[in-house]
Amino acid sequence: MASRTSVYVQADDPVSQAGMASQVRISPTLLLTDNPADAEVGVIVAEHLDPPTVAAIRNLVRSGLERVVLVAAHIDDSSVLIAAEAGVKGILRRSQATSAVLADAVRACAAGDGTMPPDLLGRLMRQVGRLQRDVLIPRGLGPHGLNDREVAVLRLVADGHDTGEIAHSLAYSERTVKNVIHDVVTRLNLRNRSHAVAYAVREGII
Repeated sequence: MASRTSVYVQADDPVSQAGMASQVRISPTLLLTDNPADAEVGVIVAEHLDPPTVAAIRNLVRSGLERVVLVAAHIDDSSVLIAAEAGVKGILRRSQATSAVLADAVRACAAGDGTMPPDLLGRLMRQVGRLQRDVLIPRGLGPHGLNDREVAVLRLVADGHDTGEIAHSLAYSERTVKNVIHDVVTRLNLRNRSHAVAYAVREGII
């Protein structure tokens, strides 16, 4: 038998908590844990994707549990994009979250894959397209949130060049190079230039 995927469940009310925990317990492929530090996947159960639910998702992600499935009773167009931004890797409607469906979503999430109802996926794609068309492109940004100048600077940082060498290579002043790096670090909530390079590599930007 394949190994079971450990799951931590957090709900916004005791009844939902007990119900979702029961769905996990009866699945032969899932293992319920009371400690998020011991879980491979977190399941957040809520009525709506309201601010407390978004905060709960972000808290789990910040704690190191980066694979989160949202099970919500009501999900509108804006909720899909907000959930993705908060760190959710899978979305299920609560009315459809049987033990088998939940197990499939959790195990897909544990494997690094995302899952959501087809109609919600279509909404997410429309939201992303609208975001790129109305926000990113007018500002000269790509889908990753970086413009061509920022990518060029980070590529040279990754190659081991210091600020002066980057400035000479790109015909910028050293102050401009420092400002570019500072803008990237600040806008993307990164720690320093090394973190910015790591982000760019991880996202396939450089």
